[in-house]
Amino acid sequence: MTLMTLLHPRAHTRSLLALFALGLALAGLAMSQIGMPLWGGTTIVLALLVYPATLKWRDDIARWGLPIAILGILLALQGFHTVEHVTQWVQFHLLHWPPKRASGLLSAANAELVHFVWNWSVALTVGYLLRAGLRNGWGYLLLAWALAHSLEHTYLFVQYVDAVRTLWSQDAALAFAQGLPGIVGRHGWLDTSGWQYAPTAFLCRLTPQLITSTRLDVHFWWNVGETGLLLPFAHVAVRRRFRSS
Repeated sequence: MTLMTLLHPRAHTRSLLALFALGLALAGLAMSQIGMPLWGGTTIVLALLVYPATLKWRDDIARWGLPIAILGILLALQGFHTVEHVTQWVQFHLLHWPPKRASGLLSAANAELVHFVWNWSVALTVGYLLRAGLRNGWGYLLLAWALAHSLEHTYLFVQYVDAVRTLWSQDAALAFAQGLPGIVGRHGWLDTSGWQYAPTAFLCRLTPQLITSTRLDVHFWWNVGETGLLLPFAHVAVRRRFRSS
């Protein structure tokens, strides 16, 4: 049993590939003929993949049990999330799009509430998997990283809510509440207030990227760390589970 075994669609491979191709064709047609935005085309593709993915995960539950199946779902969703961050990085650094345009394949989902819910969902899912018996050192490191990442997005969400209240009272556009700096990164809390405290000031001097990186880069590296810990956690968990069965 390997991660590739867990992620393989098996009996649903043909339907998944056929619907993926159909989704690409429909998305390309809609984008070229009626001017559908990229996020709309991406939504078409993902919507068509829901059916074969659901059947595959149902089979995984019956074959390997709920914890292993949920681990497979987390790997798949985190994989797409990583593609989204890589797309944003390419758009910003290689294509030189402005930050508001470099919003990936699903720009409509690039909102503080979505990030807040997604990251806490990941942290809670990892906690569930550890409690369900998929325990190893990588898993505890992943949980710590996911919680820290979620706290970053909690800070961002609180900042967003405060900004919305202010903009609402001023009858200003609420879009300005999106994309505010967080704890780390340029103009974030560490950059503006962290110098007042010796430990955080030392951290800023030791790793200046914590206060100079753009928001896009900050969250790209948050995701790199999360994915980099998820893969060995899943590998060890799967091998141990099936070695003992």
